[in-house]
Amino acid sequence: MSLRERVRQLREERGWSQGELAEKIAAGPSQISRYEHGRITPSAEAIIRLAETFGVSIDYLLIGDALLSPEDALGDRLAGLAELDGHDRELVLSFIDALITKTRLKALAGGIS
Repeated sequence: MSLRERVRQLREERGWSQGELAEKIAAGPSQISRYEHGRITPSAEAIIRLAETFGVSIDYLLIGDALLSPEDALGDRLAGLAELDGHDRELVLSFIDALITKTRLKALAGGIS
């Protein structure tokens, strides 16, 4: 996916108009349209503001998931926990804790002769 497609996708996922995104990054609405249609490429400063506004890395905007290691992908998912409500976040954390405990117990049991 190209930068222009990714900007449009992220904007639409958040339900923002081009004007709303423009306000958030201190740009004009026509500039967002030109980014999304590939007529211009955002400056380095604009890419930084886009990444901060969308809560993604600059690498994600420019490259996408192609170069993400499994650890980076996990980190991105874990960062998304902040979007969950308190109850759902606690469920996910409880599940993670249970899996970690299970793995540690298996390792301990495997070390017993």
